[in-house]
Amino acid sequence: MAYLKTLTSVVHAQAQGPQKEILDTALKQVGFIPNMYANMANAPAILDTYLSGYGKFRGESGFTPAEQEVVFLAVSLVNGCTYCAAAHSMIADKVSGVPGPVLEAIRQGQPIPDARLAALYELTQDLVRTNGKPSRGKLDAFLQAGFSESQILYIVLAVAVKVLSNYSNHAFGTQVDERFAAYKLT
Repeated sequence: MAYLKTLTSVVHAQAQGPQKEILDTALKQVGFIPNMYANMANAPAILDTYLSGYGKFRGESGFTPAEQEVVFLAVSLVNGCTYCAAAHSMIADKVSGVPGPVLEAIRQGQPIPDARLAALYELTQDLVRTNGKPSRGKLDAFLQAGFSESQILYIVLAVAVKVLSNYSNHAFGTQVDERFAAYKLT
């Protein structure tokens, strides 16, 4: 349910100034303007911060593309963001190589059939649910799965990035783009 009433999506072809600049950057990065980006461009600093943090998480975290999607899905599902859950499910399936049974388990709220990815998913969700104060057990399982302490900080970065997108999508009631529609959770 959207709670913003007067703001509408920024149309790239009609955008000017900072809105046009950030949408031009987004278009170069992903090849199209997702509905989420068109909404976030109402406050260009939000989209700019999102794109920067997203890129740094992707490029610097040390997580594989599949692990990155597990993190993004974990955050988006805790935050109830159906837009991001659909988008990251599509990316997980078509781009990042998340194994089918793992993606299905995540989407269905079932146990993840991969111990390493399960530890990553559980720690990420615990970080979100506890406002950054995860249980010792979740931390230990994450580290025992072969992840590093510095990667915990990159999960914090991913959480911050997803809060920007998840909360913006809640504010606008963002419609899932056609290219992600097959991955909408029912």
